[in-house]
Amino acid sequence: MTHPSDYSKIFEKLEAVRKGHFVLTSGNHSDTYVQCARILENPDVTAELCNELTHPWKNQGIDIVVGPALGGIIISYELARSLNALALYLERVENKLILRRGFVVPAGSKVIVAEDVITTGGSVKEVIEVLEQHGAKVLGIISLVDRRPEKTKELFGIPFNSVIKVDPPIYQPDNCPLCKQGVATEKPGSRGLK
Repeated sequence: MTHPSDYSKIFEKLEAVRKGHFVLTSGNHSDTYVQCARILENPDVTAELCNELTHPWKNQGIDIVVGPALGGIIISYELARSLNALALYLERVENKLILRRGFVVPAGSKVIVAEDVITTGGSVKEVIEVLEQHGAKVLGIISLVDRRPEKTKELFGIPFNSVIKVDPPIYQPDNCPLCKQGVATEKPGSRGLK
């Protein structure tokens, strides 16, 4: 088993942790952005990290791993491989996450929700709501990166685990010191919001 500090070194080596002035998917600003695509472009690294993340779930009979597009697609696939489960993803249509492409979540399915980075958990909450509408039982939430301001072992009352935790400052747009300094913003998130 690799030590968590070694995982942080992997993120640094692959230049997945960037510094600058970023507009996050939530609309908030930060001086740090974790670009998980730099991790996910390396299949061996992704497989190792996902295998580590699934240890608590190996004997839980997980049926399906579901992630939101785009950030959750590759990680849900690799987690599902490690758990011998199905891999599904939800897509955003008219600003709402939905199941498409003939994907089915049978009632009673044991499900893990997967995401690359969790900051506010907004997309994860949407995924959980869709799954619960289908009668699934969400047993856990997994992400590569936990960048939530509050670090607990649960998210929305559901067990949660990640390989690394980052805790950069997060600013409301109207109270961002980087904006006040005139530092140009980048919007690297998949939704490109705000």
